[in-house]
Amino acid sequence: MNLHIIVCIKSVLLRVPKGRTIRTAESCELNPFDRPTLEAALWLRGRYGGSVTVLSMGPESGTSALYEAIALGADRSILICDPALAGSDTLATSTVLGAAIKTLKPFDLVFFGTRTSDSDTGHVGPQTAVQLGVPLASQVLSMALGESGLIAERKMDGVLEKVQVSLPAVITVHQTSYPPGDPPLSGIQTAFEEGTIEKWGLKELSLSPESAGEPGSPTRLLSMTPISRERKCRILTGSSEGRADKLLKILMDSGGIS
Repeated sequence: MNLHIIVCIKSVLLRVPKGRTIRTAESCELNPFDRPTLEAALWLRGRYGGSVTVLSMGPESGTSALYEAIALGADRSILICDPALAGSDTLATSTVLGAAIKTLKPFDLVFFGTRTSDSDTGHVGPQTAVQLGVPLASQVLSMALGESGLIAERKMDGVLEKVQVSLPAVITVHQTSYPPGDPPLSGIQTAFEEGTIEKWGLKELSLSPESAGEPGSPTRLLSMTPISRERKCRILTGSSEGRADKLLKILMDSGGIS
């Protein structure tokens, strides 16, 4: 069976921004939670055959993450880049990704990381599954094809679950599931000498500006404030039993234990 697997990745900021920021190739990297996701797709392709398409939404700086995906072995790479996408929340993002994925039909699987290291919402994968109207399996640790679809294992609340989803389906891949490797030098050379990144805008997706960016986002970021934490060190003196009693009293007085 030849699978068409679409992997949605994101180029994330290396440092916490202070308000709105301009993303550049130097200030961004491939979301670390997307690395095992891409590895899972490449593993499935190697076992069952097929192709891996990598899809990302963002400014031009996102091409660096896509080149990395090509170096690792992705067959096709697409960047959705349009000034009208600025300010998109997770709903607007999933709307755009859903439209792009529909344009790439037929497909069998759509992979996401469980979350991103910058916004850390974990919303986009499930929301895109709703946009596509396909089943979702989240936090997947391992997977294999069965007679009636994909059989996936995931651990939830200390319980190992085995689920089966019909294809096509959306999968969010747990960050510990498929340890990623480094791109080989030959892959890096191929990516930058022969790799091609397709660039799509809202026009290619037949979407109106009102459905994306700030107009299509019901969520607004009002402010960002760094949290400062003051730590105080208190030395307890006396015998072992005396220090234990003092520590117990401190924890009880602070509400740490009751």
